[in-house]
Amino acid sequence: MDQDRKDKINSIWTVMDRFSGDKVILLVALFLMLISVISVFSSTPLLALELHSDRMSIMTSQLKTVALGFLIMLALYYVGRVEWYRKISMLGFAISFAILLILVFNLNFGFIKAGSINGARRILVVAGKQIHVYEFVKVFMIMYLGWALDTFKNQGFTSAEFLASKYTRMEFLRKPIWQKVIYIYFPIAVTTLMVMMGSNSSAIFIGGIMILMILVGGIDFRDVAIMAAALVIGFGVMFGAYKAGLLQGSRFETLISRITNDDDATMQVLLNSPRGSKDYNAARDELKQPVGALLAIKEGGFFGKGIGNSTQKYAVPVIFGDYMFSFIVEETGLWGAALLILLYFSLLARGTMVAKECDKYYDKMIVTGLIILVTGQAFMHMAVNVHVPLVPQTGQTLPLVSHGTNSFLVFSMVFGILLSISRDARENMARREAEAEPIIEHHTDDEWTQNTSV
Repeated sequence: MDQDRKDKINSIWTVMDRFSGDKVILLVALFLMLISVISVFSSTPLLALELHSDRMSIMTSQLKTVALGFLIMLALYYVGRVEWYRKISMLGFAISFAILLILVFNLNFGFIKAGSINGARRILVVAGKQIHVYEFVKVFMIMYLGWALDTFKNQGFTSAEFLASKYTRMEFLRKPIWQKVIYIYFPIAVTTLMVMMGSNSSAIFIGGIMILMILVGGIDFRDVAIMAAALVIGFGVMFGAYKAGLLQGSRFETLISRITNDDDATMQVLLNSPRGSKDYNAARDELKQPVGALLAIKEGGFFGKGIGNSTQKYAVPVIFGDYMFSFIVEETGLWGAALLILLYFSLLARGTMVAKECDKYYDKMIVTGLIILVTGQAFMHMAVNVHVPLVPQTGQTLPLVSHGTNSFLVFSMVFGILLSISRDARENMARREAEAEPIIEHHTDDEWTQNTSV
């Protein structure tokens, strides 16, 4: 029996040793998936009531999602090639624009149509299945920007060159500033504005991730500062219009309330509205989530209440999604929080190392952008849960942990791409090391004797 156990352990280590992708990124993904299964099972009593189901069924469903995500991750690792990713990346903005267009104009093509959640158009209904658009747009735009930054660096925008050579009036397209505006800044601005139609907080997050990516990618800081200033001015104009009463009842009003975290005003709405009315229920739910999340963290303390002993999971409606970090802290205490922070920081550090090992600029940008996305969303999720001032109450999930099929599968794709590129990066590093000449030449004993005798 002991020998069989040793053989199994040895076989596991053999598989890990033969894994040529980055092992730290793989282990981080596996740990997060394991945490997800345990956390979703323990945090979903309200969801079970809502679905007229039970937590065991929900955990079984989550296990299937985790298994599918794991298979997607491995498939992209083994089959995916950087050349394929680059070709797909060229279409990232076009795909994002097309699916966002369906949402913005509430289009219905029968098989695919716009849908809404809580009065906001954020999903597509495809063959009866809900697709959370913003989860995919994040990845599509990061892939696109990786291609655009790489192409700009290598002066390879063939469409711009074709138009400039064919039409005299289009010669301005050869200028770098116009190429940046058309291929980089314009897609960022359009995507952010279209996302804003359905979710201001998601627009801030997605726009911020894209701007950070191009800043890391080497775009002139002055250009980024001009874009940021334009966004600030635009926000100021909208805020002025809101104060003048022109944007009452809009998504911008929701954004302001989330940034200011005006719980006192929400409490007044709760007290002054008829019980059971729409305003009453909205105010009650709005207070349940942030206040319940803070209470969960406070009650968790240093050691936590223990697995399965959370009380806020019976009060906070979406604790298994938007407030998963608070739930984990309540049950496991600061130890659980420290473990999650360590895992995401390890991913950030390891992703940085993988990016440095990449020998192609496109590879570096894709790894950098995806790492920023995963870790940025994780820390944004935590900031919302602990009520950091001026951080809007966004609906960002905890990557590979929170309940949610779309988000989980998208981040499984992200990890698969990271592992695929890390494999190529390590192979390139090994090849360069093999081809490099040694610092000190090796001599045989006979050669050494001849050299010293001379």
